[in-house]
Amino acid sequence: MKLITIKLFVLSILIPLGFAQNSHPHKPSGLSVHFQEANYEWTAKEKKLINKLIKKSEKEIRLLLPHLPQNIEVDIQIIDRNIDVVGGVSGRTESNVPPLVVIEISKVFPGGITAAVKAALRSTLFHEFHHLARGWAIKDNKYGPGISTAAVNEGLAVVFSEEYAKIRFEANGYPKEADSWVKEILALPKDASYHEWMFQHPDGRTAIGYRSGHFIIRQAMASSGKDVIELSLLEPEEILKLAGY
Repeated sequence: MKLITIKLFVLSILIPLGFAQNSHPHKPSGLSVHFQEANYEWTAKEKKLINKLIKKSEKEIRLLLPHLPQNIEVDIQIIDRNIDVVGGVSGRTESNVPPLVVIEISKVFPGGITAAVKAALRSTLFHEFHHLARGWAIKDNKYGPGISTAAVNEGLAVVFSEEYAKIRFEANGYPKEADSWVKEILALPKDASYHEWMFQHPDGRTAIGYRSGHFIIRQAMASSGKDVIELSLLEPEEILKLAGY
C-alpha cells in the first residue's frame, strides 16, 4: 500500500491470500519485475538499483512471512505527483493472478528517481508484501467492510514496514488525539466513506484510518507483548481488544 495526493498516505488495493495459505519454501519464488516505459526512459543504473532492492527485500520478507504467494509480479511506474511525505514512492496491489504489486515512483522527488528509490522503495515493498501475506483487500477481502477493519490491517502493514524495513515517515505517525480518533472510527457504520476516513476527511484531517491503525497496533503490541508478526495472525477484533477497545 499509498498516495492519491500529497496529503494522502499509504494506499493499498490488495488480494485475499492470507497468512494461512500453504507455503512451499523449497520452491524458488517467481518474482518478476517490469518497468513501464510509456512516459519514462529508464537508465540501466536505475533498473539495476531497483531490481537489486526488490529482490533483496523479497528474500527478507519471505523469511518473515513465509506464506507469501510463490509468484509475484512487480510493475514499476513513474508518476509526476508530489509524494515527498512518504519518500517519493507509493504502492498498491491488484487482484491479478499472479498478484501484481504496482510501484509508483515520483519523478518530482528532490534528487530525482534514484533518490526516491533509496528513500522509500524498501519501505513500500515491506508494506505491500505484508498485505499479500495478510490477505487484506479493499474489495472481496476475507475481513469484511468497515473502517475499523481497514485501520487495523493498514496499521499492521505500517508497523511491519517500520519494524523490519527500518524506515519511518512522520506522515504515517499518529497524533496525541489518536485514541479519540479510534473511538470515532469504532462508532462509524460499516458503510462509512472509505475515502474520507482513510484519506481526506471533510474537516481537514488526513489519513485518519492509517494513522489510527498505527496507534492501535502499537497499543496492542505494548499491552500484549506480541510483535507485529504475531498480531498479524489475529482477526481485527482480537487486535482491537488487545489494544484496549
